[in-house]
Amino acid sequence: MMEFKQPKGIYQQIADQVRGRIVSGEWKAGERIPSVREMAAQLGVNPNTITRSYQSLLDGNIIENRRGIGYFVANEAQEIIVQDMKTEFIEEELPRVFDVMRQLGVDIQELLKLYEDYSKEKSS
Repeated sequence: MMEFKQPKGIYQQIADQVRGRIVSGEWKAGERIPSVREMAAQLGVNPNTITRSYQSLLDGNIIENRRGIGYFVANEAQEIIVQDMKTEFIEEELPRVFDVMRQLGVDIQELLKLYEDYSKEKSS
């Protein structure tokens, strides 16, 4: 579902959805993804918007275009997406977390303990 009032453009939201499907394993390396027209119909957006989304994914080596056949998930797509997400988290989210930690007086040892407890719960 597109959020038309989000700060991210619709084409970016669509590209994020595609990345999410690839990272989750819903769409696997080498698998065909919906055509521009199919995706536009599914999401109720203009095909030009999908073209722009797909172009950004092509530029990022997430998908590939096989002329006359369609768009496919690139072989290294999942690894590229995970690395991009990791970089984005470290550069954008983590500084905010650190700022809040500093403001609240949460030290790294306390955070480490919380993370270890969280990890134990998730693996149970």
